[in-house]
Amino acid sequence: MTLANSRPTRRRWRWLALPLLLLPFALLAGTVPGVGFQSIHIHDPVGGGSMPGYVFYPSTQATGTTDVGPYHVAASRGAPAIPGAKPLVVISHGNGGSDLGHHDLATYLASHGFVVATLEHPKDNFHDTSGVGHASVLVGRPIQVKATISTLLADPRWKSLIDANRIGVAGFSAGGYTSLLVVGGVPQFQRVLDYCHRHPDDRDNCGNLKQLTAEATSHGQTIEQYAAALQHSLSRWGNTADPRVKAAFVMAPLGLVFDRAGAATIDRPVFLYYGQDDHVLPPPENAAHLRPLIPALVGVRVVPKADHWVFLSPCSPELTKGAPVICSDPPGVDRVAVHAQIQADALAFFRKTLDVQTP
Repeated sequence: MTLANSRPTRRRWRWLALPLLLLPFALLAGTVPGVGFQSIHIHDPVGGGSMPGYVFYPSTQATGTTDVGPYHVAASRGAPAIPGAKPLVVISHGNGGSDLGHHDLATYLASHGFVVATLEHPKDNFHDTSGVGHASVLVGRPIQVKATISTLLADPRWKSLIDANRIGVAGFSAGGYTSLLVVGGVPQFQRVLDYCHRHPDDRDNCGNLKQLTAEATSHGQTIEQYAAALQHSLSRWGNTADPRVKAAFVMAPLGLVFDRAGAATIDRPVFLYYGQDDHVLPPPENAAHLRPLIPALVGVRVVPKADHWVFLSPCSPELTKGAPVICSDPPGVDRVAVHAQIQADALAFFRKTLDVQTP
């Protein structure tokens, strides 16, 4: 299993929407230092193991690009950080993703004065998707983002670089879903079953439903009872929302799990991005469905003609050869240009919502 609007709240954030969408690239520039990065390990409060990830940060002694597997990362490993507290953004990848799947967004924000952390969600990453459809992923993901924040704020190396009052999240696909839970969203897992009854041939969202049904049967449950147990698990590891997080930048999210009531509890600003022709998470059931439901929505951008994978970092030749599907875009879609816009929008959004002073 993949996973009444508040008008006063909507007005509360209306001040942000217009200047954010009209802000020209020239105003977003400023001094751009280099970027350092370092691998981290985070205790997973869900599975009890360790989650790998990276921290990116501004540095005056970083040059060039570092190759990490098939990723060409515009940062220098271990370069010294510029001292002083900075806003933090945590990025959550999608189903089967990687802690470097959005490295260009991470390095861009870091080059403009942010600390950015990524993590690899256990049992839902490029080498292990065994937890997809289970509570450890559907409920565990936001708990793991919270754990990443707590780890950084408790670590002597990182806590002096982070302003604990200026924290945001960003996420793609299942990571977008994750980000919405972190800022207060409440999913309804029965909605996945309802969707799959209407769209039984949707392999991306319903392909493992037979497996989950068989698993439920082996435990003496119906699939409806399985979904109800998932719902009950929402508080298993604590509250999925994190009051430390002030804003969410959400790309092509899994949105079909949210009804009006579940989206209405999102009480911090959200910027919503999605592709016009997303075939993995079709907008009418996901992003476009969410659009009128989120009371704190302050910005929306639809990428014309784009499919789901456009939000992943532009691929290196090595990654393109190994994973052509996620590296390809429809005719007329320039992923590099799309990412230039994504980066500019994300920077403007987080500067506004986290009250960051520009140079």
